Amino acid sequence: MNSYGTGEGPSAAGPATVEWAVVDSPVGPLLLAATATGLVNVAFHARPAVRDTALDRLRARFGAEPVEAPASARLAEPIRAFAAYFAGDRQEFGLALDWSLTGGFHREVLRELATGVPYGTVVGYGELAARVGRPEGAQAVGAAMGANPLPVVVPCHRVVESDGGLGGFGGGTETKRLLLALEGVLPQPLF
Repeated sequence: MNSYGTGEGPSAAGPATVEWAVVDSPVGPLLLAATATGLVNVAFHARPAVRDTALDRLRARFGAEPVEAPASARLAEPIRAFAAYFAGDRQEFGLALDWSLTGGFHREVLRELATGVPYGTVVGYGELAARVGRPEGAQAVGAAMGANPLPVVVPCHRVVESDGGLGGFGGGTETKRLLLALEGVLPQPLF
């Protein structure tokens, strides 16, 4: 089960420190960023342009320069958790999360996704909308998935179209296929 911080961002005491690192994964480089509250951001394809965009967003939200810290104690457990997940040895991340990069309806949908759609299962956009009391909100759920600052940990790859289509994914449809195959929802690629 994931832990939830307040996720309200910088305190009156000053800007929050954000530590980040880029780690290798079977779906390409991932940027992981954490605050004292918990993991705040995961970004796919963390090559320079994507990395810089993610860092700009963190800088703007927290009012401080994110610090590259691959050996950070804050990042140690997220790095271990991702390695175990991709090795097939972990189904629950169990990480403290900082929800500062999302709010309102998006946060509500993402929290439901994080707690209500377990490893190895999928949910339709419309069904997820109904779970949060907005049965007509499938498109709004899609927007929340596209804005998810914590993909994989908050498993937006598990949200699919009602007709069986994969739907969109910020990490790309091939990444979505690989994650769903890892979780046993889709067959493993032949090559």
